Amino acid sequence: MFWPAPMYLPLLVSAVLAVVAPWAGRRMPPHAGAWAMTCAAVVAAGTWVAELAMLAFTAVGQLPLVAAQGPWSARVLAAEDPVDREFAAGCAGAVLVVVVSVTVASWRRGRALVGAWRECRELAAGGDLAVVDDPVPAAFAVLGLPGRVVVSSGMLRVLDAGERRALLAHERAHLRHRHHLFSLILHLAAVVDPLLRPLERAGAFAVERWADEEAGAVVADRPLVARAIARAALVSSRAGKAALAATGGPVPQRVRALLAPPIPRRDAAAAAFGALMVACCVSLAITAHDTERLFEAAIHARAVATAQGGAR
Repeated sequence: MFWPAPMYLPLLVSAVLAVVAPWAGRRMPPHAGAWAMTCAAVVAAGTWVAELAMLAFTAVGQLPLVAAQGPWSARVLAAEDPVDREFAAGCAGAVLVVVVSVTVASWRRGRALVGAWRECRELAAGGDLAVVDDPVPAAFAVLGLPGRVVVSSGMLRVLDAGERRALLAHERAHLRHRHHLFSLILHLAAVVDPLLRPLERAGAFAVERWADEEAGAVVADRPLVARAIARAALVSSRAGKAALAATGGPVPQRVRALLAPPIPRRDAAAAAFGALMVACCVSLAITAHDTERLFEAAIHARAVATAQGGAR
């Protein structure tokens, strides 16, 4: 029996993630937290829109023009489908809104990224580092082939030698681990499912913390990294729209985390994220199975009717 109740589970999981992610993210190693939240966002948003699409298709499949192209009976499909046609039509409208929203968000992010890359490709660079003669303190990473760390002369003047190394190590960590892609995926997941916006913010914080810890390992001095990002945040006033900067996120929380001992690995937190993702996948499997059974009944009915007509 097809029943739409399982489709609400991804929404419930999204609500749980919105509440739990900020808390869990501060209690997991940053790289593990970034991966867990990004994967959870993809699964929650993906299962939600997939279930909307399946429910929408139960209404679309009843349209005579569509049913004529498929091997099922529109009459039996309408009779067997327990989902109100208005509800299924609403799901179809929601899918359309999601497709348009994701397309627009992807275009804006892509255009900003390409614009930032075009601005930076002409800069004189030594390897992956480009220094611009600008008194305004700024430093950020721009994804590309190759990616660039862009730092202004104004930023270099306000940092000492150790702080410069820490800041550059932070920005290079963004490039090395493709943190721009984590940010993009989290943003698009939140566009698909607005309940995931707190998860997007928590994931962005985890990405910055990941780069902080990576920089701390490179310079072998976590307090130095804390001092560098705090000073950079105090004097910085801009960064590229498509860039990741050391001054991003809640800097005071990042500084406190760097001054505290490193967060130990916690398998229970990762297991909790895994359990939520499994719940979404089970929900999707149930909805897909019931949708398949619904269409199988409609296909069988049409086959029987065709056979009986041929027998006559």
